[in-house]
Amino acid sequence: MYKTISLLCLCFCLLLAGLSSKAQSPERLEEINAVWAKFYLAFESLDHAPMAEIHSKELIRISGGSRISNYDTYINGYKTTFDNAIKESVTNRISLRFFERIHNNTVASERGIYQLVRTNASGKEQTFYGQFHVLFKKENGAWKIVMDYDSNEGNTIGEEEFLKAHSMEEFEPFLKN
Repeated sequence: MYKTISLLCLCFCLLLAGLSSKAQSPERLEEINAVWAKFYLAFESLDHAPMAEIHSKELIRISGGSRISNYDTYINGYKTTFDNAIKESVTNRISLRFFERIHNNTVASERGIYQLVRTNASGKEQTFYGQFHVLFKKENGAWKIVMDYDSNEGNTIGEEEFLKAHSMEEFEPFLKN
């Protein structure tokens, strides 16, 4: 547990040190959006491989504000979830909207609201909302997710908060110097 807390503190310190050094750029947002595109692909295709590719082996995953897991647990969980969805003919559609996108050349912090729509075999939809905070770090020239936190904040996150946030393609609100 101390190792996990130490790693989280290290990530936060790297983030703070790095974020103050360079201005925001649309090019880096495009690079990060390419990672998010793979995230979307994993949900749409029910394939855990894109999830494994975009996450660092040093991942810290905090789920629902109540559970901490590592890379292997997280990716294996998605493999099981996606395999079960295929067996049950369930589809997933995830959408992200942002209220904070901060980055430099090597680290990024992104916060926002997600909407996950699951459709069962009979066509019935269930919609889930939550708030997320993801930290990225460049590893060997590629953006990787090193920390992923989400919570529904006591079921207070919904469509209204989702719609207030900015789409992934809206760069202007985040290109402040």
